[in-house]
Amino acid sequence: MIEIIKAIVIGIVEGLTEFLPVSSTGHIIIAESLMGIPGGKVWTKSFMNVFDYVIQLGAIMAVIQLYFHKLNPFSPSKTRFEQKQTWSLWMKVIVACIPAAVIGLLLNDYMDQHFMTTTVVAGALMFYGILFILLENYNARGDVQPWMTDLNKMSYKLALAIGLIQVLSIVPGTSRSGATILGAMFLGVSRVAAAEFSFFLSIPVMVGVSILKLGSFFAKGGTFTGMQGLVLILSFLISWLVAFFAIKFMMDYIKNNNFKAFGWYRIVLGIVVVILGVFGVLHM
Repeated sequence: MIEIIKAIVIGIVEGLTEFLPVSSTGHIIIAESLMGIPGGKVWTKSFMNVFDYVIQLGAIMAVIQLYFHKLNPFSPSKTRFEQKQTWSLWMKVIVACIPAAVIGLLLNDYMDQHFMTTTVVAGALMFYGILFILLENYNARGDVQPWMTDLNKMSYKLALAIGLIQVLSIVPGTSRSGATILGAMFLGVSRVAAAEFSFFLSIPVMVGVSILKLGSFFAKGGTFTGMQGLVLILSFLISWLVAFFAIKFMMDYIKNNNFKAFGWYRIVLGIVVVILGVFGVLHM
């Protein structure tokens, strides 16, 4: 029963934090460390190397569910022009994912092995939290307005620039959504458009990473026990459900508010990571 509870908790944490610019990695590290993960027969290190990535697919399913019509170029309710716009949007997403596919995949394992430390995670949390606050303070001056509010009008050059910024998320604690949203806003994209583009970028990135992790796991002869399969599926489904509501909350929130609250939250979370690290609670 305790393993089921752990799976539920991790699924909730993943679903809540994957698309908010607060670093799902930082939250997962804290949650798993407090529950003694990895450890035991179920939560082995090899299993967790797959588990932590695959449950992100649950959150990705929430994006697909919420934006299925917008992302579906075959929708019969769309005009030919709208279908063409949807294909164009997908091409921009693919272009933006190229840097992550090339640089991110090459350095992902290295970053996890050498930069997954309390100092790096806490530093990234607080650094980007400060950047969010500074950027929103700058935007609050009133004479600064985003020039790009419609993703259909986004250029390939801008998409690639945002994709390059997304590569920064390979640093643990940065937050993929946080880096892309912050970078897009810095380049003149509105909050809502930046958040949506960040969601769309997550689809090919996380699907690709999860497939690679699973492929590598099985290629090395890895197998799941019955309980491991159960907790994986359970966390996947819970992550999907919670992410669905987390995305809706975030999009409603930023229509009338800025990202400063998330910035302050990141700073507080960074301090919490430091404190837990000092007391040896975190398992990086």
